[in-house]
Amino acid sequence: MLYAFKLQFVAFLLILSPSFIRMSEDELDSAIMTSEGVSFLNSLIAGGMAGTTVDVALFPIDTIKTRLQSPQGFRGAGGFKGIYNGLGAAALGSAPGAALFFSTYEAMKPRVLNFQKRVGVENEAISHMVAASCGEAVACLVRVPTEVVKAKMQTSTTSLTTTVQMVLKEPANTLVGGGLYRGYGITLLREIPFAMIQFPLYEKLKQAWKEKQGFEATPLQAACCGSVSGGIAAAATTPLDVIKTRIMLGKDINGEAYKNGMDVFRKVMAQEGFATLFSGLQPRVIWISIGGFVFLGSYEAYRTMLQPALG
Repeated sequence: MLYAFKLQFVAFLLILSPSFIRMSEDELDSAIMTSEGVSFLNSLIAGGMAGTTVDVALFPIDTIKTRLQSPQGFRGAGGFKGIYNGLGAAALGSAPGAALFFSTYEAMKPRVLNFQKRVGVENEAISHMVAASCGEAVACLVRVPTEVVKAKMQTSTTSLTTTVQMVLKEPANTLVGGGLYRGYGITLLREIPFAMIQFPLYEKLKQAWKEKQGFEATPLQAACCGSVSGGIAAAATTPLDVIKTRIMLGKDINGEAYKNGMDVFRKVMAQEGFATLFSGLQPRVIWISIGGFVFLGSYEAYRTMLQPALG
């Protein structure tokens, strides 16, 4: 768990390094622009708007996926009843989480690329992977508490206030927040491989489309790229998502508390079998494929819309 938080601090230190602080006004203006000439504030707001759009629109699919991955099974966790349980938690956390991701991702891309040029390694895929990983590390500060509360609400009938109070009373596995940061480490272990697959592929598909037609990919074309790249990344990281969901729910099928990700893996293999690690694969791939279309497409659209006002 401490290692996971160190990753987050590294992301902040890369952005707020002494060399960054000592920049002149012109250099600072240049540094806070993304690799495509879009301002940090633009990325922050567009990311938040895109995150809220996709999380609210596709919430029922996420609920089905979570219940399929629950130790109680789909019907035991609620079936198709209360399909919008947890929507309030998702809505509250989606905008800041997505805003943190995109603002960090867009800010880190040119910085990593400039570092690569200085050491003689020019590979845009690497800059996309590193930038996306930093974005995920920072975004998880908001995303993990949101997912903990949301997952518990999706598999029960408790209200948002009651669920938060219940989670805060759980044994603390971090310095703050009771059980709010349960699963932070495994969430990073899911999100970073996911981002390292999705975003280089997303950027590569956009670049290929640009080269073919002679101008930048439109928001609709970017949405298609996001759908394809997201679906592939979702399928590849489903076992990690199952482990993450089980840790956040807290207990196995016998009511015993999970200790860590490895404990979840051992118990799932012993009690339920290998196939359980791919529970919810279909709704997860559908959810993220559609989500990638809506999320990255709306991000590009919001970013373009905000460009005249925010740069």
